[in-house]
Amino acid sequence: MTAGVRRKALFIINSLAGGGAERVMTTLLQGSAPWRDRFDIALALLDEEEAAYDPPPWIKTFRLDCGGSLLASLWRTRQLVGRLRPDVTVSFLTRSNAANVLATAGRPTRCLISERVNASAHLNHGLPGLAARILVRMTYPRADHVIAVSQGVALDLEQNFGVKPDRVSVIANPVDHGRIAEMSAAPSPVPVKGNYIAAAGRLVPNKNFAMLIDAFARAGLPASLVILGEGPLRGALEEQIERLGLAGKVLLPGFIENPFAVLKRASLFALPSNAEGFPNGMVEAMACGLPVVAANCASGPSEILLDRAREDVHGIVHGPAGAVVPQNDPEAFAEALRSVFDALDRESRGAAALELSQQFSVERTAARYWKTIEGALMTTGSPLRSASAPASKQRVKEQSF
Repeated sequence: MTAGVRRKALFIINSLAGGGAERVMTTLLQGSAPWRDRFDIALALLDEEEAAYDPPPWIKTFRLDCGGSLLASLWRTRQLVGRLRPDVTVSFLTRSNAANVLATAGRPTRCLISERVNASAHLNHGLPGLAARILVRMTYPRADHVIAVSQGVALDLEQNFGVKPDRVSVIANPVDHGRIAEMSAAPSPVPVKGNYIAAAGRLVPNKNFAMLIDAFARAGLPASLVILGEGPLRGALEEQIERLGLAGKVLLPGFIENPFAVLKRASLFALPSNAEGFPNGMVEAMACGLPVVAANCASGPSEILLDRAREDVHGIVHGPAGAVVPQNDPEAFAEALRSVFDALDRESRGAAALELSQQFSVERTAARYWKTIEGALMTTGSPLRSASAPASKQRVKEQSF
């Protein structure tokens, strides 16, 4: 590259409406300021939705108004790529990833996509799930490079969707510790008397909050349970709470703009999910100093929590920052809740959780993304334009968390 000439990088996502991927995209862009001297950075939003997060003011944003349509996303992304002629594109989420791959086909632009979820576990419901899996299988192997948020996500893409290991890097999501510390110091918007266990996520089947409520009822702890989030299962969960006699003990305060003020004052964090790509809520709770009880779902929790671990006779695996429990086992989850809640070392486990969360800092994650971007720009050939491929047969491991 000629001295003083900056390359162009275009980031693509469906929108910046509330959600984990949207927050991660915004955090990554905010952490990309040190690369402004080498890259002109732009952002494309496929849909016109009210934004929950704001990109940095120095980033030019293009709103394509595709209305959730894959065909419109492909067409308008291809028009934008043709107009901007970026050197590299980086996309998040399935529709944006597919549009990115197809819009850059036949062009010299390097196409990087980022998979945020375990596709096999998340795209498994009915015809829409089948269509999404087919779309992933048709497009993801044609990207120049794929960034997965965990080893489990990477392995799923390799085994089930035809992505070659030498085209996959694992880069965990960033956690903004400064922002979390600042927001957690604010008064809690959910006043709770006494000790409480916290959980967070959309009230949808994959998050498995019904199992958590069942486990909490069995645990019999001198504490409340606060589940932050909103979703279509609210009515069913409220009925379950009433049926188990837990009214006033299990709280569903809905979506909270500042969840960290609630998390900071909790005793521990519970993650009952059936599937995660990268457990953002769990790591953010760890950044608040909370020990964790998590279901051993695909993918992420065990990769983070079980660096040094021991397993008891009930299949509960204890690590320095918490415990991992077999999936969909409310009795084991209840036992783990009792163990972590009552443990004399709960404070030390919280300190270990905070320390573990530091490896996901914004600075480290942004550096890993840009190292991968610059590495892709230096390679020759492309699956879209050439039969050549990198010599390495293995997944790029230096990006792993």
